[in-house]
Amino acid sequence: MTETAHYGLLVLLCGAVGLVAVLSNRLTAQFKVPAPLLVLAGAAVVVNVSPQLHSLPELTVERVVTVALVLILFDGGMYIGWSRLRDAVVPTLVVGVLGTFATTAAAAVLLHLAFGLEWYVAVLVATAVAPTDPAVVFSVLGGEQISGRSGTILEGESGANDPVGIALMASLLAAGGLSASAFGQVGQEFLLQMVLGAGFGVIGGVALGWFARLVELPSAALYPLRTLACALSLYGVTAAVHGSGFLAVFVAGVVIGDLQAPYQREVEQFHSALASLSEIAAFVVLGSTVDLSVLTHVDVFVPGLVLGAVLAVGIRPVVIGGCLFPVRLRRTERAFVMFAGLKGAVPILLGEMLRVADVPGAERLYGIVVVVVVLSVLVQGSLVPAVAERLGLLTAPEHPPAG
Repeated sequence: MTETAHYGLLVLLCGAVGLVAVLSNRLTAQFKVPAPLLVLAGAAVVVNVSPQLHSLPELTVERVVTVALVLILFDGGMYIGWSRLRDAVVPTLVVGVLGTFATTAAAAVLLHLAFGLEWYVAVLVATAVAPTDPAVVFSVLGGEQISGRSGTILEGESGANDPVGIALMASLLAAGGLSASAFGQVGQEFLLQMVLGAGFGVIGGVALGWFARLVELPSAALYPLRTLACALSLYGVTAAVHGSGFLAVFVAGVVIGDLQAPYQREVEQFHSALASLSEIAAFVVLGSTVDLSVLTHVDVFVPGLVLGAVLAVGIRPVVIGGCLFPVRLRRTERAFVMFAGLKGAVPILLGEMLRVADVPGAERLYGIVVVVVVLSVLVQGSLVPAVAERLGLLTAPEHPPAG
C-alpha cells in the first residue's frame, strides 16, 4: 500500500468517526445499546480482523484520550454551572471523592480474595474501574433529562472522580508498590494534584470569564475557539506544575457555566458538540487497543464479569448509599444515583496506563478492565431508560453534555 493510500485510509477513518459521533443518538435508538459501546466494539473488531490496520502506540492512545477528556470535562463543568452545583456540592464531593476511595478499597479486596491478585495489582485494577461516566447514562436517555438533584450529582460525581481516579493511578504507579512510605508518597502526590487542580481551576475560570466579557473579537466564530484554546492552555499549565489538569478544566467550566458574555450560547453549543465528538473519538481509539483474543481467556473474562457484577449490584449501592445517607434526597433520586454508576472511557484509559507503565500482567489486567466496562455499558446502560422511567425521574427532552 502506498503512503498516499495509507493516509487516505486515515482520513477516511477520521471522517467515519465524525459521522458516527453525529449519528450516535440515532444508533442508540436503533440498537437500544449505548453508542459508545457500539463504537468501542466496532473499532476492536475492525482492528482485529484487518491486517492493514494496527493498534496505535500506547503513548499516542493515552495522549489522544487525554485531550478528549479535557474537552469532555470542560463541557461537563459548563453544563452544570455553579448555580446547579451549589445545591448539590456536598453530596457531589462526598460521592466523587470519598466514594471513589471506598469503591477502590472494596474492589481491591474482592480481586485479592476471590482471584488471588497481589494487593498492589488489585489496588491498581480497582482504581481503574472506580470512576464513572454520566455521558453513557445520558446517551441512552434520548435527550431526556433526569429531574431533581440526581442528574447533577451524577454529572458532578464524574467531574470529581475522573480526576481523582487519574491522579490516584498516577500516584500509585509512581510509588511502585504498597508500603508505609509508598502510602505517604501516594497521599502527598494525590493531595498536591488535587489542591493545584482546584486552585488553578478557580483562577483560570475567573480569568477566562473576565477575558470573555471584556475582550471583544472581530468575528463571532472566534469566541468558541478562544474558549477552547484557554481550556487546553489551562490543562497544560496545571499539568506542567504537577497539578490535576482534568480537575482544573472541570472547575473552570463550572466557574464560567453561568457566565453572561457575548455569544455565550454559541460557545456552549460548540463545546457540547465537540465533547460529543471527543467521546466517540476516545472510544474509537481505545477500541483499537483491545485484543479480542485476550478477552476470551478464562482468567480475564471471569474476573471481569464477577467484578463488574459485584460493582453494579453490591459495591456501588452500598458505598454510594452510605455516602448519600445524610443527604436529603427523594428515595427515587437516591436509588437512581446508586444504580447509574456506569463505566466509560476513563477506566479503559487507566487500564491503558497500566500497559504504558509495563505493570506485570498488564495485558490481562487491561482485559479485565475492558470486560468490566463492556458489562456496565451493555447491561446497566441498556436498563437506564427503563429504571429512570420506573422511578418517575424523566423530564422534558434536553441535550446534556457528553461528559
